[in-house]
Order: sequence, then C-alpha cells, then structure tokens
Amino acid sequence: MYRFAVYGKGGIGKSTTCSALSCAFAEMGLKVMQVGCDPKSDSTLYLHGGERIPTMLDVLREKRERATLDDLICTGYRGIVCAEAGGPTPGLGCAGRGIAAAFEALDERDVFEVVKPDLVLYDVLGDVVCGGFAMPIREGYADRVFIVTSGENMSIYAAANIAMAVENFRNRGYASLGGLILNRRNVPDEREKVQTLADDLHTEILADLPRDDHISDAQDTLRGVMEVYPDCAYAQGIRALARRMLEMGEGQ
Repeated sequence: MYRFAVYGKGGIGKSTTCSALSCAFAEMGLKVMQVGCDPKSDSTLYLHGGERIPTMLDVLREKRERATLDDLICTGYRGIVCAEAGGPTPGLGCAGRGIAAAFEALDERDVFEVVKPDLVLYDVLGDVVCGGFAMPIREGYADRVFIVTSGENMSIYAAANIAMAVENFRNRGYASLGGLILNRRNVPDEREKVQTLADDLHTEILADLPRDDHISDAQDTLRGVMEVYPDCAYAQGIRALARRMLEMGEGQ
C-alpha cells in the first residue's frame, strides 16, 4: 500500500492538488483513499459534486461508539474512498486533538483491512505542524511527505517548517520528505525561489504546476478539474506527478 501525505500552507491549493492526484491514481486502476485533515473539511468537496460529506468528528459526536466505518467514510468520483476528519466547535477544543481522535476511530474500525486501498493520500494543513497535524509524519501512517508551495514568502516559510518537522522525526523511522510541488501563483522569480528552498532542504521540485483557469472553471460546475478538463495542462502535470510519486513509493 502506498501511503503519502501532502502538506502545505492553508490556501496554497493542496486540497485541489490532492483531489486531482487521487483522480490520477484512480485512472491508473488503483483503489484510492483520501483523508482530509483540515478543519475546513473541504478536501474531498469536488469528488462529491460540491457537497460536503459528514465529518468523522461530527459523526463521532452524534453516535459515539455506535458509529460504524460506513458512517465515517464515503465513496466519491471514480470510486475514491473519502474521509474528512473535521474540526471542533469553533472556539472550543483543539483541531489537532480532533484529527488524532478521527485517526484513532479509523484504526479502531480496521479501516485499511476492510477497505483494502492500494493508495492512501492524506491532505494535511501545514500552517502549524503539531499534535494531530503531525500524525501522518510521526505515527507511521504515511511513508512519504510531499509539500505544496508557491514562490510566495509565507508559503515558502510554511514549507520550510514542515520540512523541519519531517526531519525531526526521520531518525525514528517515520515518514521521509519526498519533495516539493510547485503550485504557481505567478509571482516574480517563482521557480528560482522554490528551487533555492529545495536546495536548502536537499530535495527536489517534483512538479511545476501551472496556474490554470480550468481549475476554477471546473469548480464552478461543482466538479474537479480532472473530471471536467482532463486534457488541460494542469491535469497533464498532475498525472506526471502521480507517476513520479509512485516510483518513489516503490523505492520504500
């Protein structure tokens, strides 16, 4: 089973990237599971026609121990198995602890033994790498971490922090850094800035994804870009990235 975690600053496009990657992997014939680890709970939005699926935390609050695995997961576009951790009531509770509780609920219900996915993709908010947000790195859920960034200063700063967290856990046999995914915002010297970050982190830019209006045009129809515009430049870049990620996963 391939196990990948995709991190990035909020708003950098990591959820769009994850959903597109899930579609690309599913196109290859893999059974894919995507787990959203962001309190906004929008990771799988465009795999379900723009509808938000019930979050695991909401289900657990309502049903507690009566919640079944079928209550916690849904099947979306191309048979992709989707789960959204969710978050606490605004102003109450800790989002990181909520993610940890959601992961524990999946483990207790033997999700991987039941679903038997070929590939699991975690979509993780990277503004703060602590507590539950670090679980895919430190608890053995993911083997490789990929960081989505642009050439914007705050995005690069967040990417560096995420990479530092991965490095801190590396010697414990946890996930390793797979590389950077450049999701362009068309800022000046963007490629050069991200390449400097990659050099500093001793890693590489695995994909240079264009800023593509087809993404927002597809979302206007409440569907993902891979479904509506499968031949656009962004979709082609995603497929190339998916192939590279699989090659790295085979090297584990």
